[in-house]
Amino acid sequence: MPEALEKESPVASSASVDDALSEALADVVLLVRQYRLLSGFAESLADTLDNPSQNPIVQGVLANLRSTLDGLHPADVAHILEALPLDERLFVWDLVKAEREGDILVETSDAVRESLIASMDAPELVAAAATLDTDELAELAPDLPREVVEAVKKSLDPEEREQLRQAMSYEEDMVGALMDFEMVDVRPDVTLEVVMRYLRRFDELPANTDQVFVVDREDKLLGVLPTNVILVTDEDRLVSEVMTEPKIRFEPTDHADSAAAAFERYDLVSAPVVDAHGVLVGRVTVAEVLDFVRESAEEDLRAQAGLREEEDIFASVWKSVQNRWQWLALNLLTAFVASRATDLFQGSIAKLAVLAVLQTIVAGIGGNSGNQTLTMIARAIALGQVGTEHFRRLVNKEMAVAGINGLIFGGAIGLVIGLMEQNLLLGFVLTLAMTLNLLLAAVMGVVIPMWRYRRGQDPAAGSSVLLTAVTDTGGFFIFLGLATLILLR
Repeated sequence: MPEALEKESPVASSASVDDALSEALADVVLLVRQYRLLSGFAESLADTLDNPSQNPIVQGVLANLRSTLDGLHPADVAHILEALPLDERLFVWDLVKAEREGDILVETSDAVRESLIASMDAPELVAAAATLDTDELAELAPDLPREVVEAVKKSLDPEEREQLRQAMSYEEDMVGALMDFEMVDVRPDVTLEVVMRYLRRFDELPANTDQVFVVDREDKLLGVLPTNVILVTDEDRLVSEVMTEPKIRFEPTDHADSAAAAFERYDLVSAPVVDAHGVLVGRVTVAEVLDFVRESAEEDLRAQAGLREEEDIFASVWKSVQNRWQWLALNLLTAFVASRATDLFQGSIAKLAVLAVLQTIVAGIGGNSGNQTLTMIARAIALGQVGTEHFRRLVNKEMAVAGINGLIFGGAIGLVIGLMEQNLLLGFVLTLAMTLNLLLAAVMGVVIPMWRYRRGQDPAAGSSVLLTAVTDTGGFFIFLGLATLILLR
């Protein structure tokens, strides 16, 4: 085997990347604590030292910490800042080079970004924002003070100012909010040799440049020219002869979810964005789409847990309480309603105490099954795979699944409980109640996200809380009601 093939691949796996990031975080935490320990010790010797803050050992640790931060990618620094308590976070933030602050702010989560911005004065913020591209500035602008945004706008040339205005005019879930204005376009009547000379004039091509856009003199999109075609095609040929139709093109008002689905379906690296007249106004890249997908997934997880917004894990107690109270209050209300259903059957429970234990099985299995249905439906809605016109078919399908599961698993646990309690009729009641509650959970697992979708709301937001309320209350009422009617007549 050739020696070159025996060498380990230089490409890092995701595991090694995670390990490296964890190691960098550990290094920063260790250096911060070493600095605090040594500087505190130096301060305690202030009477014997001329300038304890300039102690060579202390300054050595500080220099090592700065060097470690300078060697990290902005996204890695952002990750480290998010993993540090507020006091340590702000200490590390002060050590970041000023010219890197803008790039790091863009990479941080909204909650952590808020704490970093609050620690900076207006000139610092203006300087940090001035280092960003227009699309990055548009992402950061909503979190900046108004006077900072206005100051940055004044420093932009008219074209950049108009790009910023456009980018800020779109909602977060629109393609326009993901749009990148850095792109390469050429005319159709030039040769590939001219295109090559033009590309060589760039110090660096815009990231994710897998194709060049072909436009006419009015900047209307005519086609695309993949970079691999430029490299392997005869340089004397005209662009118009080798350009192709783009696989897909977007308008700024298109939904970002549709763009994400298209990037996955067609394995895109970039795609053009045109206005209503076909004029090329920007492009969408896979980097922005991946960021959007990740943020959407995190938002869905927060919504399912009943969190109102993204939360800094080291935020103050009061801020965390404000973020979480809404759905907790609703959950408490629904739990109270479920408890009242149990209260109606206190007499039955007093006569047959095992009912109090078994009712939780019925409610729990119903909630789990319903959440499976709810998650599947909410995801299908988000991907545009189903609409309200599919409601009846989905309900019928999920009820069939629930019925089969109820008979199988309800029958199994019913038989076990019937033999254990030497009361097969109790086992039959448990089987019937579990099947009915699974059917209820299946219906509500479709109804709740569909109902929220029709109202223009996030199908996943708080849906699990509503579903649990129905399956708990319904499970208690169905099981205890059947037990009263069948076992305690």
